[in-house]
Amino acid sequence: HLPDKAELAEERKTKFSRNPKFSIVIPLYKTPEKYLQQLVDSIEAQTYGNWELCLSDGSGADSPLTDYLNRLEKSDDRIRVIRNDQALQIAENTNAAMKAATGDYIVFADHDDILSVDALYECTKCINENQEVDMIYSDEDKVSMDGQTYFEPHFKPDLNMDLLCSVNYFCHLVVVKRQLLE
Repeated sequence: HLPDKAELAEERKTKFSRNPKFSIVIPLYKTPEKYLQQLVDSIEAQTYGNWELCLSDGSGADSPLTDYLNRLEKSDDRIRVIRNDQALQIAENTNAAMKAATGDYIVFADHDDILSVDALYECTKCINENQEVDMIYSDEDKVSMDGQTYFEPHFKPDLNMDLLCSVNYFCHLVVVKRQLLE
């Protein structure tokens, strides 16, 4: 159910009345460059462009990502890198990325995720259709190593508090209004 080229072109031209800034926070830990590059490519390809990418490298002082992250940070003003001298657990690492975030909405994803090219457009559309939206979560899917075959969709239900109390079905992509998060 991916949009075709014509739909993507229309999305890129769309003017919204509200243009929220999304801060995509990603905790890194010795992430293979291949996967991180796929994530970054999927973010840079978004049909909605008001975003920033906050990457917190929790690999520690001898991070294997240092050179790559330096190049990445120089390649796009919307990319911020948080360097940590010590190895961080995922919660600490995510919190470090959130501290650098300046957006209206915080977007949570993992270092090996790939976003659909229209993910932020769809979030913006949702926010414009319902001014009171505080949180958005999406369906997700597994993709083959070559990025061509989707094979294990996870279609999530509408909000169900009983279910949520028993299992975290949100996972990724999750978008939270900054005010709610704070």
